[in-house]
Amino acid sequence: MSRLLKKGAEYVGLAKKGAEFLGRGEEFLYWKRYVERQKLKATGVQYFKPLIGFKRIGRKKWYYDENKPWTTAAIDKNKMGRYAPRVLVEPIKEQTIFTGDRVEVLVGVDKGKQGEIISMVPERNWCFVEGLHLMYKHQARDENTPGILERKEKPLLVTSEVTLVDPADQKPTEIEWRYTEEGIKVRVSVRSGRIIPIPKRHQSTWEDYTKADVYKTSAKDTSDFELQKATFQPKLCTFDQDILQKNGHKFKPRTRRTYWY
Repeated sequence: MSRLLKKGAEYVGLAKKGAEFLGRGEEFLYWKRYVERQKLKATGVQYFKPLIGFKRIGRKKWYYDENKPWTTAAIDKNKMGRYAPRVLVEPIKEQTIFTGDRVEVLVGVDKGKQGEIISMVPERNWCFVEGLHLMYKHQARDENTPGILERKEKPLLVTSEVTLVDPADQKPTEIEWRYTEEGIKVRVSVRSGRIIPIPKRHQSTWEDYTKADVYKTSAKDTSDFELQKATFQPKLCTFDQDILQKNGHKFKPRTRRTYWY
C-alpha cells in the first residue's frame, strides 16, 4: 500500500496519489507493479515448476526510450532474442528539472533557444522540449504519393544539454535546493535568489498520465474520510482468529494426530 500522506500533510486516495518531488512527480505502487508485470510479460518465458506452478523469467535489463514500457513499440523492442544495446546513464543525486519547466537548449541547431519540457524519461536522463531539437521522417512515401513528413522531438540530456531558465530575467541559471522558514523544500536560482516553483504540469500529472484536475472519483476509489479512520485495534490473536471472531465463529485449533505403537 502506498503511503497515505504526501508533502503538505494532505490525505489522498489509494486509487491515485498526488505529486512529490521524485523526478516524475508521481508515485503509487499499483502502477509500478503493473509496469513490472508488463515488462516481464514482454520479455519473459513461462515454464512449469513442480510444487510452485507456472513461473516466468524475463530479461533483467529493460531498454528505455521515448516509448513507455506498456506500449506496443517498447514491448517489440524488448522481446526475447532482440539485442538490447548497453546504455550508460550518469547518476543524478537529485532531480532539478521537471515536466513543464522552461529550459534553454545548449547543443544542436536550436542552441540558445528556449522552450517547455513536454515529457521526460528519467531512466535515461532524457527530456523532450516542445518544438526544438527536431527530427523529420517521411511516412508512406512512394513513387506515386509524396507521403507525410512527420516531425518529432529528439531527446536531450538534462545533465548537459539543457539548462533551467530563471523566470525573473528569462536567462539560464543554476539552481539549488533550500528550505523555507515553514520547512518546505524549494528550488532557488543561484544568480538571482528567486524561488522557482515546481510546474503545475508536473504536479497535476500522475504516472499513468492521468490529469488530476480532470480525473473524476469513481465508486471504487477510497475517500479521504475513510483513509483518516483509525480502524486498527491491537488484539492478542492471529489474523485468522480475528476474522473468525468478527464473523461469529469459534476458533477451534486443529490438533495433530498422534499414534501409539
